[in-house]
Amino acid sequence: MLQSAESDRLAPLRAKIDDVDEKIVGLLNERARIVQEIGQLKQGMNEAPYSSSREQAIYHRLAQLNPGPFPNEAIHNIFCEILSASLALEEPLRVAFLGPPTTFTHLAAVQRFGHSVTYVPADSIKGVFQEVEREQADFGVVPVENSIEGMVNYTLDLFMESPLKIFGEILQEISHCLLSNAESIEAIEQIYSHPHAVAQCRNFIVTYLPHVQIREASSTAQAAALAAKDKTAGAIASEAAARLYHLAILKKKIEDKQGNMTRFWVIAKRSSERGIANKTSVLVSIEDKIGALHEVLQVFSHHQVNLTKIESRPSKRSAWEYLFYMDMEGHVEDGSVQSAMLKLQAQQIDVKLLGSYPTAEAYNRHAYA
Repeated sequence: MLQSAESDRLAPLRAKIDDVDEKIVGLLNERARIVQEIGQLKQGMNEAPYSSSREQAIYHRLAQLNPGPFPNEAIHNIFCEILSASLALEEPLRVAFLGPPTTFTHLAAVQRFGHSVTYVPADSIKGVFQEVEREQADFGVVPVENSIEGMVNYTLDLFMESPLKIFGEILQEISHCLLSNAESIEAIEQIYSHPHAVAQCRNFIVTYLPHVQIREASSTAQAAALAAKDKTAGAIASEAAARLYHLAILKKKIEDKQGNMTRFWVIAKRSSERGIANKTSVLVSIEDKIGALHEVLQVFSHHQVNLTKIESRPSKRSAWEYLFYMDMEGHVEDGSVQSAMLKLQAQQIDVKLLGSYPTAEAYNRHAYA
């Protein structure tokens, strides 16, 4: 009788949930029809279908409206997929990434664009640039900086000649797992992974797998694919790779330092609109003379532009000639940034604008918690 009484109380609550679910489906389709109307209007106006500033504003507004108990992070996740599916109705986006699927670059791309876009895997960072340059993809996602290992210099070097712009940035936590179909950690005879992943898990390997042979893979995803073919092999890769390649997770979070983050750039043929909070990235070519860098820094200081990163790179045009990669707060349309850029040009200092774009911190789901 007690169980029957409990079921009697649950039945009307479940009926209410069914009613809410029905309304949600109806509202999603109503939203989709409006999106299709907007898509038709944009075509007539020759306006790009995807707007990062509009997307960021939607997330921010929803977070402000949310009274709880549903968490803001979950709201962000759900609407990421709603926006992704809506874009697919308007005009399917193609996003190139450093593949294959389940690499951390792929996971970063999905975090930003959702599951409803068309993903185009490339076998190198240069390949991602080429897919976008050849218009085989609307956007590309490439790694640019790791919180432990620093800048991905190859990505910076590609921007020296590329006409592409930085459209946005993504922060992705990098957490590694030991994957294998071996019966235990002790049964593993060799480990596949990318050299960066191996370096980030060195203490775990020395402690638990000191005699195991390390085999290099082009990516953590490829490592998982190779390990899936050999029951004596393991891979250092993501949880997503374990699901895709049907591998068991023998140990999670095996990286030496927790909180390892990688910053990725979204690259495109066009710049991003100004968002809630923005960043501008440039490459500056400085004459080889005493005080040259100081002169540049003085310009930014005078116009009250906060530089958040400076990194030197060989120009590759002649020996001992350097370019300086700089990040600064603000959008190029902001008066202070614009004035500083014009002043540098007036001083005949070569400045290449890589892009102005919404910051990952302002865009990321955790910013609204």
